[in-house]
Amino acid sequence: MRDFKNNVQVVHLGNLTLSGTTPAASDWVDLRGWDSVVFIPVNNTITDAGTAAGYSAVVQEGDTSAASGASAVDDDDLIGAESALTEATDGNDNTVTGIIGYRGNSRYVRVNYTGTTGTDADVTVIAVLYNGHRVPDANSVGTSVAAT
Repeated sequence: MRDFKNNVQVVHLGNLTLSGTTPAASDWVDLRGWDSVVFIPVNNTITDAGTAAGYSAVVQEGDTSAASGASAVDDDDLIGAESALTEATDGNDNTVTGIIGYRGNSRYVRVNYTGTTGTDADVTVIAVLYNGHRVPDANSVGTSVAAT
């Protein structure tokens, strides 16, 4: 299978509401059976207020789906920089924030967002898994794993 269409799985990791400095984590993506993943966050609506606006993201990994086991991914295990997932502009509604890849060895990976005092945003997180060891269905859509 040398084509892209039959060698990926797309997983919706959730629609996150970012409000102030309260962290908001996406669901986990389970990498069992896959070689790599990229995260594609999409700004839906950003209505930040004041000069303290925007948000940043940290890619987290864990060997289980327990939220308490999440830890920040080392930069060496990322393809791209987490700063590419930072948003500071109110006018970027309905746009892709950036794309970042993961090449570490943990089974579960997710994106965790933290805003500033004025943050008010809605973000959708999509994961695209690539190069499955045994792809179950061509062009399949996967299921996210909620943190426990």
